[in-house]
Amino acid sequence: MRVLALDTSTRAGSLALVQDDRVIDEREGDPARTPGERLPCEILALLDQSGVAMADIDLFAVASGPGSFTGLRVGIATMQGFAFVRRRRVAAVSALEALAHLASGDVAVGALVGAWMDARRRDVFSALYRVAPFPVFDPRRLLEIDPPQVAAPAVTVERWREIGMDEPAVLIGDGAEAFAETIGAAYPHARVRPHAPLAAAIGRIGVAHAAAGLTMDPGAVRPLYVRRPDAEVERDRRQGVR
Repeated sequence: MRVLALDTSTRAGSLALVQDDRVIDEREGDPARTPGERLPCEILALLDQSGVAMADIDLFAVASGPGSFTGLRVGIATMQGFAFVRRRRVAAVSALEALAHLASGDVAVGALVGAWMDARRRDVFSALYRVAPFPVFDPRRLLEIDPPQVAAPAVTVERWREIGMDEPAVLIGDGAEAFAETIGAAYPHARVRPHAPLAAAIGRIGVAHAAAGLTMDPGAVRPLYVRRPDAEVERDRRQGVR
């Protein structure tokens, strides 16, 4: 199966071409330009330089979020458009889940893996998973313990303690890097791993989703925002809604 994968959850994001369990190419985007300025040109360049036509793509995989509202909308709409035209299915993958898969490769079965993405405003998008005895990128690999949420790092740590979780073996992501001191104070033995390009992981997860029947029609893809858009918050404030 040939998969075209895209991540626009961060400013740079990434894109990849995956063939079954092999990554043909993965590239980070240009952070100096927005996804709206880069797409679809970066995708077309990747395909052209890989000698692959859009008609050869069997599945489109995209990061569903969380992340930049505008970036997610642009990325999802781009992949929806390609999938509609080619009459293909889409795999929508949480960026937090993709990060956790990357971090779980050398983690013992039963251990906890956390993903923290920088949500700005001194907050992090977070999720916590327990590693199960399945291969990396298999959808059964990660058991969700704490679903995607947004909060201050200290609040996230406290929430994990309240639900009785052991110390995570690894925390991964730019949020983990930014708040490594908070992590170290709470979990002195946890490793902190940096953010990594996600498109190849998303593509490989997409292959596994296809095998498990977890892909969807393009129109069914929905962004995983976690935090409400500022426009909605401001609208409710003006209308007196709490």
